[in-house]
Amino acid sequence: MSTGQAPVPSAVPNGEGIPSGATIPSGGGSPAIRGAHLVGSVNLPDAATVFRTVSEHLGDRLRRIPDGEVGERFYWIQFQTKRFDTMAGLSRIPVEPYYLREVFDGRPFRLDDGVAASDLVFPDLGYAEAALASYAEFARQRAAGVIADGTRFQVSLPTPAAVIGAFVVPEDRAALEPAYERALFGELDRILDGIPHDDLAIQWDTAVEFALLEGRIEPWFADPGSDAVLDGVVARSVRQAAAVPDDVEVGYHLCYGDVEEHHFVQPADAGWLAAVIAGILADAPRPIAFFHLPVPIERDDAAYFAPLAPLDLPETTELYLGLLHHEDGVDGALRRAAAAATARLRFGVATECGFGRGPSERTAGLLDLHAAVAGAW
Repeated sequence: MSTGQAPVPSAVPNGEGIPSGATIPSGGGSPAIRGAHLVGSVNLPDAATVFRTVSEHLGDRLRRIPDGEVGERFYWIQFQTKRFDTMAGLSRIPVEPYYLREVFDGRPFRLDDGVAASDLVFPDLGYAEAALASYAEFARQRAAGVIADGTRFQVSLPTPAAVIGAFVVPEDRAALEPAYERALFGELDRILDGIPHDDLAIQWDTAVEFALLEGRIEPWFADPGSDAVLDGVVARSVRQAAAVPDDVEVGYHLCYGDVEEHHFVQPADAGWLAAVIAGILADAPRPIAFFHLPVPIERDDAAYFAPLAPLDLPETTELYLGLLHHEDGVDGALRRAAAAATARLRFGVATECGFGRGPSERTAGLLDLHAAVAGAW
């Protein structure tokens, strides 16, 4: 249960002058902030360290814990390209290779001549294997009392559109998306078969969809700029919700990108985010446990949050706002929280995106920042 106050560790970024053990009241003139959410990636060496460290810093402020997307998943979906490299029928376009972080070849893929997407055989995509291994460690630590009872294990999965939109040439995206969706849903089924449903939360990472809505990527399923783009994004999100049984939590990380810690475009306001949330809530055949959405560091104005005000969130649906930025710590988070409160929202806090690609020395301070701003559940 929330106490309405959160301790402020002395190590919190921008927390100079705040005594260790001081508290931030969440009543009176400040918005009530309920809990925190970790989007996915955490810069720690392995899942065991993530579970232990996160529990120490944030135990009573989280409903669910991810494994940190450690190992090959550290750069979100980039590792999928290495899976595609093993496939017959898919090839890189024939140009000079160029690399992200000197690891991931950035050349997109195309279907080979005469190959139908429906005939492709996808390899193990890696998501189920990682989730099952991490859950075993999660269960061990929970049994030992490190992880609080009732905490769920969070598995973050990309949307099929994210992978296809990022790594496939435009003319082949429409053909390849259904084939990749079948393969990814197969990974989801393995996760559902291997992890008790009352221990599990599935988060769909929804980012490329906002590049489509903002006109930064040409959609392959609708005319650019038309209402059908939003309809297509929502329909895909609803399919993703429907693939998860009702006794497993499902939620969405709505994202404007995080390549080298930069959005592909800064949202003018939360309008597209609100539209996608409203569409999912209207059409999904099951409850939605949570939504997470970004808040740019400079947006401490009510106008950014105003499109969220008309949302009719069910009592059982949590909203997490990416109010936390390492650059301005507690003070900045509270300014943005006060602006969000003008939209009469009830919310918890998070960073804008995962922080597994930032410097490792930043990790402890970010976890402490979550604890400082978020009230306990």
